[in-house]
Amino acid sequence: MIPNIRNNQDHLAEEFRRLENYLVQESRIALLKIQSWQFAMKTPEVGLHYQQEAAAMVKQSLLSFVPNSFVLSEEGYYYRPVEN
Repeated sequence: MIPNIRNNQDHLAEEFRRLENYLVQESRIALLKIQSWQFAMKTPEVGLHYQQEAAAMVKQSLLSFVPNSFVLSEEGYYYRPVEN
């Protein structure tokens, strides 16, 4: 008798594609923020207020500190057993 084994390849492949697309979109947004900040810092015509806003935007969204426990919690480390 053949044992009943679930094949999750399709589900895992779709999950991988979804996460990969999400990372690509977030990377593009991060790159646009960095380019905007670089433009603001290099252009003397841009007002000081805009430069301060651009610097704050980059620091708040890209350079913010996240504790390790938060990352582990978001990844579900505490809720399910580790699968290798």
